[in-house]
Amino acid sequence: MSAPVIEVQHLGVRLAGKQVLHDVSFTVQEGEIFGILGPNGAGKSTTAECLSGALRPDSGSVQVAGLAPHRNRAQIAKTVGYQLQSAQLPPALRVGEAVALFASFYPAPQDVSGLLEAVGLTECRATPFGRLSGGQQQRLSIALSLVGNPRIVVLDELTTGLDPEGRRDILELIRRMREQGLSVVLITHFMDEAQRLCDRVAVLHGGTTFAGGAPAELVAAARQQDPAVQDLTDAYLGLLETKRRNP
Repeated sequence: MSAPVIEVQHLGVRLAGKQVLHDVSFTVQEGEIFGILGPNGAGKSTTAECLSGALRPDSGSVQVAGLAPHRNRAQIAKTVGYQLQSAQLPPALRVGEAVALFASFYPAPQDVSGLLEAVGLTECRATPFGRLSGGQQQRLSIALSLVGNPRIVVLDELTTGLDPEGRRDILELIRRMREQGLSVVLITHFMDEAQRLCDRVAVLHGGTTFAGGAPAELVAAARQQDPAVQDLTDAYLGLLETKRRNP
């Protein structure tokens, strides 16, 4: 097997004097869709910020495309796209202008019109960011993460705010991008999304990685303990209950 495109080992982060991440470890292989799951406060978004280089780990290590993100942000920006929860743009900046601006940062970006069509924003091309709905802002954030033709993309709560049709379209877009060689880290609360898309997942709780594997493997293991388990949602809830009983 080739070297991972992402390797996180024993990651620890303190924020405002509080230990937010204690021991997070996982790897992501080339061409894989890898899910990071966990309840609110588990450390999922903090992990994403470490992958982007926005946060410097206090302990452990992070390697993305062979580089430490916090030391090499300009270099990894050429091959890694990030769609983070906190992304905001100037209210007056129009959708088409935003995508064209971001495209200008890359040597071989995607076609702006084609990308807007792929994320369902063609009709909003001239709409200012401040007048977009929450779902439209999310679609734009996804477009900006993909415009540079990245080798790797980190998607934090990818389909939050999207209606069912929008979710379906965006998930299909990610599948197509993976077929073209994109490696994806998908941070999500939606277990059906993880089960449908992800090759493997890691489950975080309290800033640690305490379970992981292919969704089907997690479901099968949970079913051995409880025959009533039907899907990844049941398996995930069972894992969390076990963790809370045995911290």
